[in-house]
Amino acid sequence: MSRVIDRGAVFAGWVGMAMAAVIVVSFLLVIPIEPVIWFMSPFAGILMGYYANARSERRAGPWVRILANAAYAGAVTALTLTLLLLGTKAIFFVADSGYRDVSLGGTVDCTGGADCVYRRYLGEPDGPARLEAQGVTDVASFTRFYWEQQLGTAATVLVVTFAGSLAGGLLYGVLRPRPRPTDAVGTPSRPAGDPPSA
Repeated sequence: MSRVIDRGAVFAGWVGMAMAAVIVVSFLLVIPIEPVIWFMSPFAGILMGYYANARSERRAGPWVRILANAAYAGAVTALTLTLLLLGTKAIFFVADSGYRDVSLGGTVDCTGGADCVYRRYLGEPDGPARLEAQGVTDVASFTRFYWEQQLGTAATVLVVTFAGSLAGGLLYGVLRPRPRPTDAVGTPSRPAGDPPSA
C-alpha cells in the first residue's frame, strides 16, 4: 500500500472531469444559466469525494487515505470545472461580433471582442451608471473589471468544489461499510482500496 491514493480515486478523477464538462456545456452553452453552475459546484465536489472512496471500496484503513482519495478527485473536478468555465468565457469575450436578434434591438454597433461585450453591458438598464460606479469608463477599464469579476467567480467555484469533496470524503468515512470478514485461512478477501476484478 505504497500509493498515496487508491486506484478507484484515479478513476473517480476521470469521472469528475467528465461531469465538469457536462455541467459547463449544459449550463453555459446549451441553456446559459450560469448561477446553476455555482449552485451545483459544492454538490459536484461532495459527490466526487464520496465516489472516490466508494469506487475504491475503502472499507478499512486510515482517515488520511480516505481524505486523500476525496481530495484528489475533488481537485481534478474543481480544476476542470474552473478551467472550462474561464475558457468558455474567454472564447465568447474574444469572439463577440456584436450579433443580437432583431427582437432584442439588432446587432450591436461595435468593432468586435471586448468592445462588443462592453457595449452590450452599456445597453443594459442603468448599464452606464452601474459601470461608472465601478470606475469603468472605456474598453480597457471594462476589460480589467470584467476579468476581475470572472476570476473571482472562478476562484469561488474552485474552492467550494474542493471543499465539497472533502465533505464528501468525511461523509463516506462516517457511513462506509464494515470491513469484510476474513476467509477460512484468515486472510482478508482483498486489500482495502483495490477495486474488484472484472
